[in-house]
Amino acid sequence: MLREKIVFGPIQSRRLGSSLGINLLPERGKLCNFDCIYCECGWNRDGREDKTLPDAGSLREALEARLSSCAAAQTPIDSITFSGDGEPTLNPDFPRIITDTLSLRDRYYPEARVSVLTNATRLGIPAVFEALRRVDSPILKLDAPTTALARIINRPQGAYEVSEVIGGMRRFGGDFILQTMFLRARGFDSSAPEVLGPWMDIVRDLHPREVMVYTIARPTPQAGLAKFSAEEMAALLRPLTEEGFNVKIYE
Repeated sequence: MLREKIVFGPIQSRRLGSSLGINLLPERGKLCNFDCIYCECGWNRDGREDKTLPDAGSLREALEARLSSCAAAQTPIDSITFSGDGEPTLNPDFPRIITDTLSLRDRYYPEARVSVLTNATRLGIPAVFEALRRVDSPILKLDAPTTALARIINRPQGAYEVSEVIGGMRRFGGDFILQTMFLRARGFDSSAPEVLGPWMDIVRDLHPREVMVYTIARPTPQAGLAKFSAEEMAALLRPLTEEGFNVKIYE
């Protein structure tokens, strides 16, 4: 499901409420350094017809126009959310865009959160890390506890080490949201002891302010994937909730 606009919505998000979306990637294509087997935008190879990235000026103009019109119509916005067709931090103007977005949010919707959904692969870039530290909700992905398992479910395009991602997350001092997809696929099962146990140990180590666990809700590019029910996920995550972790489950 590729987005067609730089700014889209607001739409009703199962995780973020009334969400005004921002797509920093091609309007008619996909750009990501992951190629996840469950991605609602499809495979990377199928989204290469457009490689144009919006710049900071274009984003500011589009965002201000949409926020102004929403404010005039008294349209509720709970979150201004960077998601889009791939990994938003790949846009070279990402740090400046965050600065502009925070300024416009403060002017038009001061109660709204600014959220970024990211695969956390670029936390080692100082400007990207500092930009993510400034937003209200840095939502950092970790689907698998080992690099080998991540290669099955996330299919990183290039160098990727789970240990380096964890190291980047640790620099947030717990002030972030960890997001994890629960699913079953050939060679991968989020409920398997070799996946679930080490993943929970990572949660305990990082101690994020919120753990956001969700499952498949839309068609996936790889066939044969199975979702989890809310009840199954709640049972699997009971050790964390009993330890006091703020776990949110989305079906």
